[in-house]
Amino acid sequence: MCIYGRLLTYNIIDLMIEISVGNNNLEKAMRILKRKLIREGVFKELKARRFYEKPSEKKKRKKKEAYKKRRKDTDKNRKSLV
Repeated sequence: MCIYGRLLTYNIIDLMIEISVGNNNLEKAMRILKRKLIREGVFKELKARRFYEKPSEKKKRKKKEAYKKRRKDTDKNRKSLV
């Protein structure tokens, strides 16, 4: 038995996620599917698409996310040096 999750991503590309279910353990399969969807950023995208985002707001958000990512990477590098 397999669970297939078919999703439309931001680039309008079909994405197939396959989860194999062993011993009829559906709860475990659902947790694995949820984890994979979170890792792919599907929930974040759904939340963002809930309302219209003006281009200026989108630009600000992207800039803020890039800053956070840069800061996280530099912090990670500093910890690895110590």
